[in-house]
Amino acid sequence: MEWSDVRIFLAIAREGSLGAAARAVGQTQPTMGRRLRALEAAVGQSLFQRTPDGFVLTDEGTAVMASAERMEEEALAFERQLAGHGSALGGSLRLATSDWFGSYVLTPVLAEFARRHAAVTVELLTDSRLYSLARREADLAFRIKPFDEPDVISRRLLRMPYALYTHRDQPRPRKGGRGTRLVTMNAAFGGMPDVAWLKKHLPEASVAFTSNSREVQARMCMQGIGAAVLPTALGDAFGELKRIDLGDPPPSRDTWIGYHKDLKRLGRLRRLLELLSEQFPS
Repeated sequence: MEWSDVRIFLAIAREGSLGAAARAVGQTQPTMGRRLRALEAAVGQSLFQRTPDGFVLTDEGTAVMASAERMEEEALAFERQLAGHGSALGGSLRLATSDWFGSYVLTPVLAEFARRHAAVTVELLTDSRLYSLARREADLAFRIKPFDEPDVISRRLLRMPYALYTHRDQPRPRKGGRGTRLVTMNAAFGGMPDVAWLKKHLPEASVAFTSNSREVQARMCMQGIGAAVLPTALGDAFGELKRIDLGDPPPSRDTWIGYHKDLKRLGRLRRLLELLSEQFPS
């Protein structure tokens, strides 16, 4: 039995299809099918039931799932510990953050890092998914909430102010927000502090547009669709927007950085952390 085949077993169990699992591990779908058949032949059991809706674990597959996950944890720990002792300033770094933070806050820092360390390749992942640091889906992550994963070293990077913006040609919202249209977070993010702030200060306003992307919100605001609460690093980057002061600013948010403890000696990661400390002194 090969560890690489167990890794494929886990990907199929998590994704539910050969195609999705192939994308997750960077293999072709025929290769995934071939390696799964090899694994099932090696253990003498069918691990999945093939259904019209995808691959479903059999009783035998369910029974070994926990063991496969422990094998994965040990293999990943092996990789992290070796990587964590790499002192050479070369190789790759994978970072995970939100779209607007990557575009409007990190890009200048990463450009300076690229000038200083030309042998390091940086990959920046920008979406709302929480990438696993333990599985090395990312080496360093930026989040708006403290990290709660075990074995993750984290600290607060900065506190980002927010402001209410409208297109520069639009009138100031009336008291209470009557006649004002809003561009705001969608229902999945209805618990965000700025959503509650809008309800408090502009209770009579109507919602014109929602999105889970801050940059999309900024661009809709720029089109004059409605007022939006935005991080100032994002809102100020659009010359067509102006800040609106209602006397009580929207809540600011902390940004946290985190990385797995096994990578604390990784030379290229340490250099990036030093640069971040230079750019965002606490």
